[in-house]
Amino acid sequence: MLVNYGQAIGDAIKEEMRKDDNVILYGEDVAQMGNIFGITKGILEEFGSDRVKNTPIVETAIIGSAIGAAVTGLRPCVELMYADFSLVAFNELFHCVGKWRYMHGPEFKLPLVVRSAMGSSFGAGAEHSNCLESLYMHATGLTVVSPSCAYDAKGLLKTAIRSDDPVLFFEHKQLYQTKENIPDEEYTIPFGVADIKREGTDVTVIAVGLMVKKTLEAAEILANKGISIEVIDPRTLVPFDKETVFESVRKTHRVVVVEESNKTAGIGAELAAMLQEEMYDELDGPIVRVAALDVPLPYNIALEKFCIPDANKIVSAVESLF
Repeated sequence: MLVNYGQAIGDAIKEEMRKDDNVILYGEDVAQMGNIFGITKGILEEFGSDRVKNTPIVETAIIGSAIGAAVTGLRPCVELMYADFSLVAFNELFHCVGKWRYMHGPEFKLPLVVRSAMGSSFGAGAEHSNCLESLYMHATGLTVVSPSCAYDAKGLLKTAIRSDDPVLFFEHKQLYQTKENIPDEEYTIPFGVADIKREGTDVTVIAVGLMVKKTLEAAEILANKGISIEVIDPRTLVPFDKETVFESVRKTHRVVVVEESNKTAGIGAELAAMLQEEMYDELDGPIVRVAALDVPLPYNIALEKFCIPDANKIVSAVESLF
């Protein structure tokens, strides 16, 4: 079945709500409007206002109430319209959502999914365009998911909704309309299992979210130049599948990390440190990071494009290793 990334997410929510009456959905404009991207359209009509609700623009209350719902037996799947807005509820996410299951003992469950759109989107500006995965990687107790395609988005979201641990589910806005054939039959994808999107022999490229698509474009350019790259999509950043990456590095001995978040203290910084500590003898050169510039993302579309990694920047990074 050919569906786009946004439809896959909506389908996952509907299927899990049909299976489990404890799954509820709420957030900013998710009910009658069906989310500003149309992802939750039709869910209110099918499941009713007891299970699908709009909220005020009060992120702290959305997350706080979701914590209460989760600990009392429901499975809330809540939406913060943009990942940037999660910072309004940062205390609830970092302390309460991330730590309460640990603090209150093994019988305590916190089955909560927080979905957010993220990333650059053609002039949305500095307060609506951030990729914040690296920030939440630092928070203990949170699962951090960043799918790059429709197939992964659906399978990972179904796993997230069924999990007894809290999950932050980041969706890049530029991926919502990308289409893919996915199975009609039900499937889930386990957390902590990376996917090799393209096999290669010369360089391991670890790419996150939208950057997987950009890296696959770069792979075609590099192939024409005689360079074979292996493209690894972690799919979940916490937990992170080290073994798939390590096995690739043992083959290629060169690594590039591509992300859309800012370079300083980003995903690439953490992965570079990990690889230096655990795979130093396998590396034939420095780990190269490709990331957004350390500036507030401009409204100007040409300047925005300049700040964000693209296929040509990835090609240059790979070529720098030879």
